[in-house]
This record gives sequence, C-alpha cells and structure tokens, in this order.
Amino acid sequence: MVNAYGYRAFGGPDVQEFLDRPAPVPGAHEVALAVAVAGVNPLDHVLRAGGVPMINGHLPFPQVLGMEAAGVVTAVGTAVTGLAVGDRAFGFALTGAGTYATDTLLLGSATARTPDALSDEWAATVPVAGTTALDVVDQLALPRGGRLLVNGIGGGVGLAVAQLARAGGLEVIGTAGVTKRDVVTGTGAVFVDHRAPGAIDRLRAFAPGGFDGVVDLVGGASLRAVAPLAATPRAVVSVGDPTVGEVGGVVVERHTDRRTLERVAALMVQGVLDPHVTAVYPFDRAAQALARVEDGHATGKTVLDLSARGQRGQRGQ
Repeated sequence: MVNAYGYRAFGGPDVQEFLDRPAPVPGAHEVALAVAVAGVNPLDHVLRAGGVPMINGHLPFPQVLGMEAAGVVTAVGTAVTGLAVGDRAFGFALTGAGTYATDTLLLGSATARTPDALSDEWAATVPVAGTTALDVVDQLALPRGGRLLVNGIGGGVGLAVAQLARAGGLEVIGTAGVTKRDVVTGTGAVFVDHRAPGAIDRLRAFAPGGFDGVVDLVGGASLRAVAPLAATPRAVVSVGDPTVGEVGGVVVERHTDRRTLERVAALMVQGVLDPHVTAVYPFDRAAQALARVEDGHATGKTVLDLSARGQRGQRGQ
C-alpha cells in the first residue's frame, strides 16, 4: 500500500486526512514515480475546496492533494518515450493521482528527466510555479526596457516572474507585504507595500503612461485596483482569477508539456531562476505545510520532503 494525504469530500482543512491506497500501476501514457519531494501550492487547497470542478469534480473520492512532484521513475507505460525505470524525474500529476503520496502516477508527456545538477527540492517546484511564470513572461513577450507590474510578487510564482522578467531586461515593480521586502528586492525588483497609504498612486508614478504589462497573482478587488495601471487592458494577465476578462485582461495560457518543464529546469541550472524554497516540511506535517500556503502570506515556495521512504503520516490527522 501507498501512504497518501488527501480528503474524502470537498471542504476546508478539516476534511484532510492520511490515506492508504494501492500501489499505482501506470497506464499506457503514464509513469509511476517514487516521490522524493512534492510541491505545495495554492491550487491544492482550491481543489480540495471544490473550487475548480473542471479539474477534479469528476474524480472519485478519496482524492489526494498535490499537482507536482520530483522523484524516481519506478514503472513506465507502454506508450511513454524518453523516460526509463530508475530515471530521476519531475512533472505534473495530470492523471488526478495527486502528489502528497509516497508513490504516484504522472502523465508521461508532462514529465521530464531531472538534470544531474538540479536537486529534487528545486525540481519539484518547476511544474506549477516555474512553468506558470515562464508562461506569463512568454505570453506578455515584452521588449527589453519595458515596465512590468507584478501584483502579489512575494510567492513562488511572483518571485519566478520577477527573475525571468529581469533576465529579459524588464524593469519590475512588485506589490507584497512588508515581510517580503528583502526577498523581492533580492530579485532586482522594486518593492511596494500593498497596504501602505497611497500605494496605487506610488505605482502609477512608476509608469505614468501605464505599465507595459501587469501580472496579477491576487485576484478579486486587488486585481481591479491594479488593472487600470496597465497601458492597455489586454496587457493585464491573471494567473488565478478568471474574472480578469471583466476588466479587459486575459488569463495566462498554460503549457504543461515536457519541453516547457525542460526549459524551466535549464534556467534553474543556469542560475537564472531560483525557486526560493523557504519551507521544507516532512510528510507527516503535510497539514501544516498546506496551512502555511493557504494562509496566503507564505514567501516563496513550500515543499514536502518524502525522501525518507519509511516515514508515514497517521490516518485521520
């Protein structure tokens, strides 16, 4: 049996528990992975709450948390190419199998080999935060010298967007809480306290004619406050709020293929991108790891360490 952490119904943190499930057997287009590290993301608690039914509304319960992982391939489906048993690998759990588990299934086309120079800890942050940031920067395709506003810059995606944008010659201004000032300025971005009086006026002063791009990672009222700061409405890209269309903006177009994973991994190896892993939790503290992210104030990336194969969470926790 495989130890996993998930939920038997949609809801809040109270529905989470440790589960046992049969060892995964990959289908033709899947790979089985012994998980070493799993990334923890806001999407995890959104899915647990039933907030994106098109992703997991059709799946039976219990469901396992998590969408990204790194580890070692233990079995390969007959239609999968480019991966073999024993390979270190990382990828998306687009199979619905989740990644808060000692073993899981990944879609072969959304899984890549982990470069020798890349740790599992960093590789596990590539599928969600890393590729989202790359998709945002690719989609905006701003010229060097352009000004980019990142609303909610202090999380894993925001810091990655800042680094990639700076590497592309952009001037980056980001909003976040004061506790994230140092990590934000460390990327070369200009920090603006989103709670400070006159924050919107200060942002407007950086680009009186409008920002060339606005990346929103907060949504809701915060999105609506910063959207008018863009030079054109279509220059507003939201990562998580589909209502961005109401202000003329667009949702980021996601790419989950192997090539995109490889591009982000290469940027990490080259030193262009640091995922800023700021918290590593053992598997038996999965609840605390997700709570840190769900709180909304976590800096950088949070991951679960499952490398100690003998560790187990207690069911019902």
